[in-house]
Amino acid sequence: MKAIILAGGKGTRLAPYSTILPKPLMPICDMPIVEIILKQLSSTTFNDIVLSVGHLSSLIRAYFDSVTIPGISLSYSLEKEPLGTAGPIRLVPELNETFLLMNGDVLANIDFSKLYAFHKKKNSMATMVINKRHIDIDFGIITTEKNERVLEYNEKPKYEYFVSAGIYLFEPAVLEYIKSDKHLDLPDLVKRLKQDGQTVHAYNHLGYWLDIGRPADYEKAVQDFSSKEALFSKLLNK
Repeated sequence: MKAIILAGGKGTRLAPYSTILPKPLMPICDMPIVEIILKQLSSTTFNDIVLSVGHLSSLIRAYFDSVTIPGISLSYSLEKEPLGTAGPIRLVPELNETFLLMNGDVLANIDFSKLYAFHKKKNSMATMVINKRHIDIDFGIITTEKNERVLEYNEKPKYEYFVSAGIYLFEPAVLEYIKSDKHLDLPDLVKRLKQDGQTVHAYNHLGYWLDIGRPADYEKAVQDFSSKEALFSKLLNK
């Protein structure tokens, strides 16, 4: 089955690194993050992989011209103009069965076979992977009425919430909701599906997940994995 890896963004949150290097080529243990993702997928049924490229695409192509990853078929889809995170799906040919879509800058020890089984069991048009995060507030939070009367006072509360992990499964019928050569982001695609009564489910990933889109998160990823052995031991569940 096909997997589309979004690798065409400018990565502005990761500046200045992304000024000269596309974000998917940022190294973890001397290996580009997108190569780590491809190695993960090589042992799954999602091994017909399309890299959706745009910004600095020539560098990504040049890298994989010299690297071979057994177990995958690799091709490219080029967006000439930025199409968002969902728009590039329309450029990929032969999407005639369930396909995987994921950002090219996420590290997660997800079991793709369990994700696929969940998606099929739910008979869903789209399944999005979510991950629980929390924010610690270092101050006392005050809630007041319009007349300044204090209603509630919480000292240094902790808030929990779910975020999109940047990993999705879609059925091919989703193409009906994406116009050719039109900018569309994934949140808007999900809204279109829901507004039309289509089923969208969330798969709660309880394991490791990290988006390296910001310098602090990239530095954390580098700290989390001191060697390639440690990296793949955690991400490939070995």
